[in-house]
Amino acid sequence: MPITPFHFGPGAAIHALAPQRVSFIAFCAANVLIDLEPAYYMSTGQFPLHRFFHTYIGATLVAFFTVGLFFAARRIPLPNLFGWRNLSTASVAVGAALGSYTHVVFDSIMHPDIRPFAPFSNSNPLLTAIPLDTLHLSCVVAGAIGIAILLVRKLRDAST
Repeated sequence: MPITPFHFGPGAAIHALAPQRVSFIAFCAANVLIDLEPAYYMSTGQFPLHRFFHTYIGATLVAFFTVGLFFAARRIPLPNLFGWRNLSTASVAVGAALGSYTHVVFDSIMHPDIRPFAPFSNSNPLLTAIPLDTLHLSCVVAGAIGIAILLVRKLRDAST
């Protein structure tokens, strides 16, 4: 299923460890943008589902595009939900890059049609590197840990 929330778990953990340096919003946006590719190919019945944007070159372009979207969106009168207008360019760039690259890594482990090093190589050395259940559980646990850290921090700040 495209646009899986499993990808967001590690982003929550990374953001919790460095909230001023890593934008969780940009992390998630990059993941969603990358998964528009298989969503399109799935809806049109074309295979393989994972193509250019599921390569490291494609993920790099998605990261740049994500940062560009944030700049463009700041010029439009949109509500500042979750404080996205206050994010630094650096935190958006780091979040977008981490979101893009981790997406390719995780999908490389589970999808046999991914060629992460294309056009230089058709190999996928991460395919089945760990069992799928372990990958999913790791993403969920990372998300739970990230949320717990953020909640503890918020409760601590509210009590001071």
